[in-house]
Amino acid sequence: MTSVFPHTLYIVRHGQTDWNAERRFQGQRDTPLNDLGRRQARRNGEALAEARADLSTLRFIASPLARARETMEVLRVALGFNPEAYEIDPLLMELSYGSWEGMTLHDISTNHKPEWDAREADKWHTAPPEGESYAQGEARARQFLSTLQGGTLIVAHGGMQRAFRAVLEDLPRDEAAVLDIPQDRIYRWDGTGAGWL
Repeated sequence: MTSVFPHTLYIVRHGQTDWNAERRFQGQRDTPLNDLGRRQARRNGEALAEARADLSTLRFIASPLARARETMEVLRVALGFNPEAYEIDPLLMELSYGSWEGMTLHDISTNHKPEWDAREADKWHTAPPEGESYAQGEARARQFLSTLQGGTLIVAHGGMQRAFRAVLEDLPRDEAAVLDIPQDRIYRWDGTGAGWL
């Protein structure tokens, strides 16, 4: 069986923001990293350096959202690279959470219970009101992968990392929708299998 992506791919989730800490849905809203988020980004750069990964031929591509760009820049500084020498791709933006953006998990599950329950019943295919489903994120992930010709490091978001992992690992979509996506670890796909740094 041919691998869906036969190259090395590092996926970094952006570091923590205050909205993450508050369990507030960010989606495509622009929010900055907090101090912990900057430490997580630095740790990820240091982990890459310690792994002695061959980074010289990698493309570095980030989501255009500020928290992803700041994570990329902190990570690149930790590697001793020019912080600004990377690409941006809107396909890596977080899923839109539509009218839920800015609300906490508690707010949504309490005050928008019918919509919340519908999404929980089929999280992969059901979008928040005016937002995107994981299935739509998966389509973006597939489109992005189709543009790559070799090893790449991306900085993206929790929702999009679930979409990428569903595609790369061919996971059952209901499992992929609830994967824990840490902000202080790097997911590494080696062309045939996955691991963490």
